[in-house]
Amino acid sequence: MATTFDKAQELNLDPAIYGTFAEIGAGQETANWFFRASGSAGMVAKSISAYDMTMSDAIYGKSDRYVSRQRLQQMLDHEYEILLERLSPKRGKTTTFFSLCNTVRARGYQDTGECHGWVGLRFQLKPGDPPSDILVHIRLLDDETQEQKQALGVVGVNLLHAAFRHRGHLGRFVSSLVENLRPGQVEVDMLKFHGHGYGFFDNRLCSLALVEAGLTESAMFLPNGEVVQAAEALYKKPILLLRGSFDPVTNLHLQMLEQAHGVFASALEPGEHAIELCEMTMANLLRGSAIDHVDFIDRCDALQALGKTVLVSRYSEFHRISSYLARSTQRPIGIVLSIGLLNELFKAKWSENLAGGVLESFGRLFKNQVTLYVYPWKNRRNGELVDAKSFEPPEDSKYLYRYFVETGRVRPVPVGDEELLKYTSRDIQALIADGDETWQRFVPEEAHRSAQHVPKSEVEVDEEEDQPRIFSPS
Repeated sequence: MATTFDKAQELNLDPAIYGTFAEIGAGQETANWFFRASGSAGMVAKSISAYDMTMSDAIYGKSDRYVSRQRLQQMLDHEYEILLERLSPKRGKTTTFFSLCNTVRARGYQDTGECHGWVGLRFQLKPGDPPSDILVHIRLLDDETQEQKQALGVVGVNLLHAAFRHRGHLGRFVSSLVENLRPGQVEVDMLKFHGHGYGFFDNRLCSLALVEAGLTESAMFLPNGEVVQAAEALYKKPILLLRGSFDPVTNLHLQMLEQAHGVFASALEPGEHAIELCEMTMANLLRGSAIDHVDFIDRCDALQALGKTVLVSRYSEFHRISSYLARSTQRPIGIVLSIGLLNELFKAKWSENLAGGVLESFGRLFKNQVTLYVYPWKNRRNGELVDAKSFEPPEDSKYLYRYFVETGRVRPVPVGDEELLKYTSRDIQALIADGDETWQRFVPEEAHRSAQHVPKSEVEVDEEEDQPRIFSPS
C-alpha cells in the first residue's frame, strides 16, 4: 500500500493532472501533502482558504449552512469555472483539470459538537471532457483537532488519487479512501458520483460498498433513488421505521406501515409529517456469504417504486438502530415490528455484550423518544389473533413488558386485512418457487419483478472479482 506522501508525489509528477484546492474549516491539510512532496508546481495551480464568513460569502455566495453539501457545491462551481476560464485556452488539450474542495467543522476551543465535513472533487476523465463530480461526507472521530486535520488531509489525498487511479473498480476505490488511517479515525457515510462518465452508474451501489467495507454503519436512499446523507435527511424529523428483509416486499409490509402510521400520528404536532423508512440490515442482503448486488438493487427499486425511503444498516440490535436515529432528531421515533420480532427482543443473544443484559438493552432502546408499534400475528394452529396486549413474553420478563405497555413504550397497532397474515415472506418465496401464482395477491405489483429475482443488466459487474464497476474506463 502506497503511503500518503507517495500518492501525492505520484500525482505531482503526472504532467496531465493540474488543478486547484479550496479548503475551509481545518486548514490546508490536503494541499499541504502536495506541497511537501516534490514537483508540486506541476500539480497545484492554486490553493485557497476563506475562513472569514464575509470573505467566504464574497467568493462563493451566501449559504444558510457553511458545512453543507450546498456550500460544497458552490465552492466546486466557482473554483472549477475559474480554473477552466483561465487555463483551458493555454493547456486544455493536454491537461485533465480538477478542483478539490472541502468545508469542514473540526474540533474548536471548548467545542463538544459533532465534527464532520464535505469533500468534493470536480475533474475531467480526460482532457477536454465535461466535468465529473465525486462528493464525500465524512465524520471526524478523533478527539484532538490536530488528529482530525491530519485525517482530513489523508482522505483528501486518497480521494484525488482514487479518482485518477482506481475509478474503474468500486471496491478498490472505496477501500482506498481510508488507507493510511487508523481504524475509527473517520466514518465515510456518503459517496456519490455524477456528471460525465457516471450517467449509467447507480450510486446506491456506492453506499452499499461503504457499508460492506465498514466505512459507515448505514446508507439511505430517497424514493427517487437519490443517495442522501442520513443525518441531513432525518434532521429534526419524526421517524417511523419498519425493519425487514423485504424479500419480497409484500402487501403486509405496506399495511403494517399504514396501520402504524395511524397510531403514530397522535404523537405528532399539527401539520407535522413523519419520514417513513424501510430498513434492511446487511444480514438481510446476504446470499450465502456474499452480497447479491443485483438482488439489492431489485429490492430497493421495489420499495422506492412504492414511494418508500430505504435505509441499509449494520445494526442487528434494535437498541443500536434506535441510538442511530436519535443522533439526527429529537422528535418522536416509532419502530414498527411484528409479534415475532417483539419476541426476539427478549432473547439473551441481543444483549450478551451488555453488562446490564436485557434491562440495559431495553433501556438503550427506549432512551430517547422511541416507541415500538406492534402489529398482530395470527396463530396458524388455532386461528388466534395475538396483539401487543395479549402477547406473552418470557416468564421472567412479564412484569417488565407490562410496564412497557402501561407506559406507552409499546403500543398495539390495529390489524388491517387479516388475509395478509396468511403467508410470511418465506411462504411467498416457496409459492414462487413452486410456480403457484397465488403469491401475486400478496405482493404489490411494483414488487413482482423483484420477487421473482428476474435477472437485470443495469448493474455492470467485474467478472473476475464479482464487484460492480464505477464505469468502464475508456
